[in-house]
Amino acid sequence: MPLDPDILPSVYIETTVPSYLTAWPSRDIIRAAHQRLTQDWWDARRSSFRVYSSTFVHDEASLGDPVAAKARLQCLEGIELLPLVEGVVPLAARICSEAKIPDHAKMDAAHLAIASIYSIDFLLTWNCTHLNNAQLLPIVEKAISAAGYTCPVVCTPEELMGI
Repeated sequence: MPLDPDILPSVYIETTVPSYLTAWPSRDIIRAAHQRLTQDWWDARRSSFRVYSSTFVHDEASLGDPVAAKARLQCLEGIELLPLVEGVVPLAARICSEAKIPDHAKMDAAHLAIASIYSIDFLLTWNCTHLNNAQLLPIVEKAISAAGYTCPVVCTPEELMGI
């Protein structure tokens, strides 16, 4: 279905986005580039989307160093939280099972599930292990589709910079 030009597309901000946005500049050139791209997207493109997050993101963002956690949570202020609804947990479990996502990464499947159930257009992430992974995404999309939902486009801030 084509996007209505009068309605902004929706984007779900996964935890790696506020992490990269607020982290001290990395000495690793790849990570530093990801941080810069995240800042660029946040400053230049965020207003082109209806931006959402969830308590899953807030829970993850609050972990670790208290100063870093505070910075991550501050950048999430004002972003609408999608409430946990019936169906998220079973869909996340299905994604984990079918895509063989390990127990330590179950929250990644929860992000996919909540974004799918709410029909979010894009899931923004730097997690290329269990979320934006070209080998796993077809399996994830099939699991989500079999449950009656549509998987959001999973992408990095670089991929969502526009044209």
